[in-house]
Amino acid sequence: MSGVRPGTRHYTVVCSSCGTRYEDDGLLLDCSRRHEPAFLHTEYDSTGTQAGESTGLFRYAPLLPVVRTFPDVPGPVVHPAGRLGRRIGLDRLWVAFNGYWPERGAYLPTCTFKDLEAYTVLGRLPADPPVLVIPSAGNTAAAFAWAATCHQVPCLLVVPAPALERMRFPAPLDPCVRIVVLDGTATYSDAIACADLISALPGHHAEGGSRNVGRRDGLGTVMLAAADALGRLPETYVQAVGSGTGAIGCHEAARRLGAEGEALPRLLMCQNTPFAPLYEAWRCSGAAPADREHEPLARELTNRRPPFTVRGGVRDVLTESGGDVLCTDNVTALDAMALFEETEGIDIEPGAGVALAALAEAVRDGRVRRDELVLLNITGGGRARQAHDLPLIPAEPWLRVPWPGREEGPRAVAELVERQSTGLATATEAAR
Repeated sequence: MSGVRPGTRHYTVVCSSCGTRYEDDGLLLDCSRRHEPAFLHTEYDSTGTQAGESTGLFRYAPLLPVVRTFPDVPGPVVHPAGRLGRRIGLDRLWVAFNGYWPERGAYLPTCTFKDLEAYTVLGRLPADPPVLVIPSAGNTAAAFAWAATCHQVPCLLVVPAPALERMRFPAPLDPCVRIVVLDGTATYSDAIACADLISALPGHHAEGGSRNVGRRDGLGTVMLAAADALGRLPETYVQAVGSGTGAIGCHEAARRLGAEGEALPRLLMCQNTPFAPLYEAWRCSGAAPADREHEPLARELTNRRPPFTVRGGVRDVLTESGGDVLCTDNVTALDAMALFEETEGIDIEPGAGVALAALAEAVRDGRVRRDELVLLNITGGGRARQAHDLPLIPAEPWLRVPWPGREEGPRAVAELVERQSTGLATATEAAR
């Protein structure tokens, strides 16, 4: 690890509602004053993007809330996608590819842009952090598990059983990384509910999700990389979303970079029917059907509690950017995944297929002009290619819990984690 301005933080954390300013301790998630729910955001001492490293994620360290960087962490790869653009009716389509694609110089270790947030969150932490508790549908857990293994940071990941499919790594995970698997019918939303209670256990701390400025600013490096490649901000930014954290982060990054009078990119957030809470909330059409949470192809997008009404959250950034929420179905997303592989030569994740499918439909409907400068965030790709190129080892869970249902489940899981953790601590102390 190398330090970024040792002993100081080159940024201030500010409340989006009341404007209270904080010196960050690396764990702060919320404003201490009483008012509406509101995100904290970062204000940096510098607006430059060049740091000691010339490539990768930490090229952007001056615009990341970190006190340490990690060597050789890749960043997003931005390139024009002319052939794909012609197929969907766009003349100026660019892709931000976040995944594994050696021919393009893309080497994100767990194949999604969640690697960007994981390393930024870890770089923000204090020197002796508590155990970070992180719920995930799969991709976030994989990113944190590998980053924490590489750099010996304790974390506890709570995932529904299907998430284990995403958790294969070049080497075994370090014992400081503990994975709690919810077997049975548990969903991503159930993992979130469990993590909320586990975070309150002694020695544990909520990572915070969208409330963590490290997450949003780490994901916002997609916009920083695009501005470098384009020489300007795109007119429209397209991304599949569950919570919307990545799109919020890119909007915040664009706001920092934008020249006087330059329009912010229009955000087009994309969701996957039949479970699309942000789509329903934006259109004021009621709640998404909770009993259909298992049905979307892109299960990583199924967040039942997205930060829609939070000050600085999804509704605010959509309004400020003149954006919209789009929706597409599983079959159309699968077709889009096949189209990307045909035209670009690499496999992509279901969420990225949702974004491409929704963008193509918006072009056909006239909601996106043919000559518009569009940045499409391919939030994950190259998983099949990586599995072909590298030997990968499945992760071993620390704890598997038969899911007892939504009513009793979260408390039962938290109590079991507490007993297991107490036993582990006692055994470790006795071994000393």
